[in-house]
Amino acid sequence: MRPQMRPEEASTYPEGVRRFHDRRDAGRYLAARLAVAADWTDPLVLALPRGGVPVAYEVAEALDTPLDVFLVRKLGVPGHEELAMGAIATGGVRVLNEDVVDMLHIPERVIDSVAAQEAAELERRAKAYRGDRPPLDVHGRDTILVDDGLATGATMRAGAAALRRMDPKRIVVAVPVASPETCEEFRHEVDEIVCAITPQHMRAVGLWYEDFSQTTDDEVRALLAQSQRRTHSPSSERRAA
Repeated sequence: MRPQMRPEEASTYPEGVRRFHDRRDAGRYLAARLAVAADWTDPLVLALPRGGVPVAYEVAEALDTPLDVFLVRKLGVPGHEELAMGAIATGGVRVLNEDVVDMLHIPERVIDSVAAQEAAELERRAKAYRGDRPPLDVHGRDTILVDDGLATGATMRAGAAALRRMDPKRIVVAVPVASPETCEEFRHEVDEIVCAITPQHMRAVGLWYEDFSQTTDDEVRALLAQSQRRTHSPSSERRAA
């Protein structure tokens, strides 16, 4: 499914900046930026599913690093679920938005109840994507957190905060497209931010892709399996040695 653009939207694309064909194309473009962005220390790539996985797959392949998903679930305020009072993430990490919790006087039992419901969904997704394989250990490693784009950045922000509690050496947020404001805000929240393109009038992430069709669970599983086979192949083991 290709997003249909109105004439006034088409006019906002800056001269010389193209849309990505799809998420795999965006991943290759992003990987080229990351290849020269830093000297990596035992890096790994984590994708925010589902849309971030095809992007991250290309990044992991180009950098010859392991790939995994990093699952994040928003904790919505009961009755106003669009308002986040926090988030939970892979590894049993809980991050609270203390301003919202204090302002609305949300009791601990309510937070625990919502967190339990979202933890069940987090576990279901982890099982669906990984099976019995444990998540990759990020401790002491350069960790590249990837999504298909940043608009407000709320999900990525929760993911980065949760990831910080797992003690990686460095957190690098990497996306193919982001609003300039959001990209700049992240410079103060993570160790490094790489936004391949930062259009002034972004409007929506999907408008920067010719094909922004939904990534399926089957696609996520297939890409993770392909990446795992690559990182466990004899040639990869020889390079590591």
